[in-house]
Amino acid sequence: MEKSLSVVISGGGTGGHIYPAIAIANEIKLRYPEARILFVGAKDKMEMEKVPQAGYEIKGLWISGIQRKLTLKNLLFPLKLISSLWKAIGIINKFKPDVVIGTGGFASGPTLMIANRKRIPTLVQEQNSFPGITNKLLSKKATKICVAYDNLERFFPKDKIIKTGNPVRQDLLLVHSKREEAQAFFKLDKKKKTVLVIGGSLGARRINQLIELELGFFKKQDVQLIWQCGKLYYEEFKEYDKENNIQVFQFLNRMDLAYAAADFVISRSGASSVSELCIVGKPTIFIPSPNVAEDHQTKNAKAIVDKHGALMLKENELNTFPVVFETLLKDKGKQESLSENIKELALPNATSDIVNEIEKLIKK
Repeated sequence: MEKSLSVVISGGGTGGHIYPAIAIANEIKLRYPEARILFVGAKDKMEMEKVPQAGYEIKGLWISGIQRKLTLKNLLFPLKLISSLWKAIGIINKFKPDVVIGTGGFASGPTLMIANRKRIPTLVQEQNSFPGITNKLLSKKATKICVAYDNLERFFPKDKIIKTGNPVRQDLLLVHSKREEAQAFFKLDKKKKTVLVIGGSLGARRINQLIELELGFFKKQDVQLIWQCGKLYYEEFKEYDKENNIQVFQFLNRMDLAYAAADFVISRSGASSVSELCIVGKPTIFIPSPNVAEDHQTKNAKAIVDKHGALMLKENELNTFPVVFETLLKDKGKQESLSENIKELALPNATSDIVNEIEKLIKK
């Protein structure tokens, strides 16, 4: 009897690393229902909650990143790394994977390092236009690197790179047929334009402050808001949910319907959000977070803006938001061209293409 396929997937820290990992796992399960899939994450991060919710087993490593300033956490880093490498050896020896996949985040470092050392094929999936330190280090020994943007041979060995795009939720591919269902779900006024505000799963302080500051402006423009303020800020902003034409959410469980309902989107530019918005194709204003490694959100947004697919406002330019938004609201031609141009950049088959590459590694 042929042994069933065994796969280890490692990545996490943020939704941007976790959701692609889960999408890849789901596609593998679809093709190989008997496959054994094990996730490896960082002990105190959100993957420890999100992965079991998606129906997969996860093991946690005691690992975190290096802070930019001297802290106790930095002094603990060598100890955490050694502990994580030992645990990764135990996991890989016991589970005997046929392939190991890393989607970024600290836990994928020790896991893929050990897999590489044991000559197990590894695939790195890089979501951003500017890679993080973990994936840069892993790329030297990885077998394949799946990317979502052009020009990444500056960071990775050229012969290993395959441009697939980022895995996105499959329900987003049908967003355009869900408009009426979405309007009913959110109890929206069909005569008004709808603005969707998303700042990532934890939320974005500056975006939330901007929306709070401009509530009077939105009222004057006669638009309605679906405002996902995030887990960290819900207590602070939930009072606005009582007001007409404003709905405040900690988290949106039906992202497909939120996108379907939206006429405009105001969003951070994490890699997953950018990939989703390319598929959804709504006029978008990106407000990148300046607080992420190597300012990669600005680079992600710029890759779209340079192709005339979205607008971008940096956090230090938010005083111009009312002018930018009102101009867009009144310019139907601009809305249509942004929509068409961003859709041109979509790679809707990313998950399937990545798993095709994984299959090639297994067959070798």
